[in-house]
Amino acid sequence: MSERPEQITPFDAIRSDLRCHLLLPCAGLGSRAGIAQPKQYQPLAGQPMVLHTLAAFEKIDRLHIRLLVVAPGDTTFGAMPPAGVTVASCGGSSRAHSVFNGLEVLHQMGAAPMDWVLVHDAARCLVEPAQVNALMDACWEDAVGGLLALPLADTLKAGTDGRVAATVDRSGKWLAQTPQMFRLGALRLAMELHLDRNFSGVTDESSAMEMAGHRPLLVRGSAQNFKVTYPEDFSLAEAVLRSRT
Repeated sequence: MSERPEQITPFDAIRSDLRCHLLLPCAGLGSRAGIAQPKQYQPLAGQPMVLHTLAAFEKIDRLHIRLLVVAPGDTTFGAMPPAGVTVASCGGSSRAHSVFNGLEVLHQMGAAPMDWVLVHDAARCLVEPAQVNALMDACWEDAVGGLLALPLADTLKAGTDGRVAATVDRSGKWLAQTPQMFRLGALRLAMELHLDRNFSGVTDESSAMEMAGHRPLLVRGSAQNFKVTYPEDFSLAEAVLRSRT
């Protein structure tokens, strides 16, 4: 059982010795992407997708440890990981399991329970440093932390058997994105509560924190910060990447 995280006080929230770490789960197979290899390694604009993702965080000076969690046996980076990045072969059977294992590695590397951790999807390769900095600025003195998200703009339908069952009121609805930023100790504890159920219901870090009784902060993200999931997403992501260069 992990130790209980320290009690957060307003003084703790602004302590100058607190650090922030990056945790990038990169162990998924991307089965919906329609490609043979894991989607995070699919070439986009001349290099694997995950390297575009990491490049955005290279420009964030406030990050201390940058941890990339890959599947056991993944030798993509071999003995030459990306500069400034630690690669841990501790990926689990689900994204949540990979994140939990990554939190354990950060703890073993000396990250403190009160330190912040940014968890980001490897397949959100279009995130920009300005968005990450906006999230960090908004959360740094917050007692809980928060996530990038977008207010829902489209009409939302509930479906049954391939047909519309109801139109859902979209007011107050947000599309969750990453990074998501929480205290390492608090997030470990929140996720550990679901370990014996294989993290059932934990769809992102915010959901774990919510089920533990917290109310994460919503920080407006960008429509370009979408998660590359389906085959058509690759061409759109590549077009955006090339337009930026």
